[in-house]
Amino acid sequence: MADPVRTAEIKVKRSRFICSLAYADSMEKARAFISGVAKENHTATHNCWAYVVGDIGQFCHSSDAGEPAGTAGKPMLNILQSHEMTCTAAVVTRYYGGVKLGIRGLIEAYSLCVLKAIEAAPLIKLVKTLPFRVDLPYGMNDTFLSRIKSFRAQVINSHYGERVCHELAVEVNGLEAVASFLEEYKNQGMLDYGPEKSVDKK
Repeated sequence: MADPVRTAEIKVKRSRFICSLAYADSMEKARAFISGVAKENHTATHNCWAYVVGDIGQFCHSSDAGEPAGTAGKPMLNILQSHEMTCTAAVVTRYYGGVKLGIRGLIEAYSLCVLKAIEAAPLIKLVKTLPFRVDLPYGMNDTFLSRIKSFRAQVINSHYGERVCHELAVEVNGLEAVASFLEEYKNQGMLDYGPEKSVDKK
């Protein structure tokens, strides 16, 4: 199922500005989304865009798409970055209303339209995690579950057989502390654990 697209519309001096905002975890997906929105709105005066991708938003680009330089794409990008967003693509479609807005008016309109789309729904925090498998005896389970709550880790699945097996999602920035905790208990013979392939939690 495709990720949902947030939209917001504002009107400024008879011009319509419609922002389409979507999750995109690569430059290819961002560009595909931008192309799709532009194709759907091919009769619009402009389809300006900006995107930020990468774990820390290290890849970004924007385009004024025919508007005066610096009046659309860059202001849109600035809004995304000021909200510390990444893996996000934004397209603002403009239908010209016959009244020129001027440089300042354009910057404000494109910025506001993206801001309205961001505010349209709660943001999702992207957290890089590593999955761990922990095996332990039943007698250790309550203690383990109580202690793991103090770390940046979440029990995402549990299996109860001869022993208890928990699947954990451990945040990368809390990995060292969790690994130290698990290693301490492993050295005491209280549990067994092992990391698996990395995953992203959205």
